[in-house]
Amino acid sequence: MDSINTAVIVKLEPDFSEGNVSYNPDGTLNRAETKNILGPHSAIAVSAAFYAKVKYGAKISIGTMGPPMAESMLQQAQLMSNADELCLFSDRIFAGADTLATAEVLKAGVQKMQGKMDVVFSGHRASDGETGQTGPQTAWKLGMTFLGHVIDYEINLESRTIRAKRLVRMQGVYDVVEEVEAPLPVFIAIDPSYKPRFNTVSQRLAYEKYQKEANERAQNFKQYLKVFNAIQIEADPKLIGISGSPTIVYKVERIPKGKAARQAEIIDGSNQEQIRKVVVRLRQSLSTAVIK
Repeated sequence: MDSINTAVIVKLEPDFSEGNVSYNPDGTLNRAETKNILGPHSAIAVSAAFYAKVKYGAKISIGTMGPPMAESMLQQAQLMSNADELCLFSDRIFAGADTLATAEVLKAGVQKMQGKMDVVFSGHRASDGETGQTGPQTAWKLGMTFLGHVIDYEINLESRTIRAKRLVRMQGVYDVVEEVEAPLPVFIAIDPSYKPRFNTVSQRLAYEKYQKEANERAQNFKQYLKVFNAIQIEADPKLIGISGSPTIVYKVERIPKGKAARQAEIIDGSNQEQIRKVVVRLRQSLSTAVIK
């Protein structure tokens, strides 16, 4: 039975939990002075590709557009998926790209990966943009059928088709599950609610096997890493970077931290007098509460 080739496009995103995000004067993100991580939605897409490896023996290629520091993110993705190939598309000319210019680089990059791709995965969106446009735009440029909000999928290797379940949200209607079937190749944007399930003994054994192999590969991830510049992926200079980005960032403002309005008081649980005061306050609060 033939296997399949899968690719995952992932993104290096700011770690907003750190609270230190730096911007350049032109409004673009200064990644050199910002702590970055594998985007949470990208991580879900990586787990979806790993499901294909466990169940179908798929080959996995992971690619990203970013600076050299993105190597560590690709290592993290390999640790999660036992990826067979890591691709970094890195060139100063890529800087400042909007979603359309990014999709052009990713399209060219996917075409440079090993083998013709049957399934390309992406996350639902990126935490630093929230547009959800890069996945669909890359699918369009690749000429692939796009399936968004996918929560589950099964592949028929003999007929080379995929059956996917996806969430459909319409006005007044939420969380309707639509089941669709399409011939390979397809581009899948994974919904944040996706969770892989390994139900059989053989799948669980394969899961353990590939997890162990992933640990070994990630320790020597540079053996699997390929770095491409704009010339090597044969990208059109007019369609990448700032010159290929129709989006104009007019202004970037920091979101101010909210001022704490609550006051905390630490109570000693062994102090009976303090406990009595807490009980009195609770009774007072409950007496004024309106129960409907």
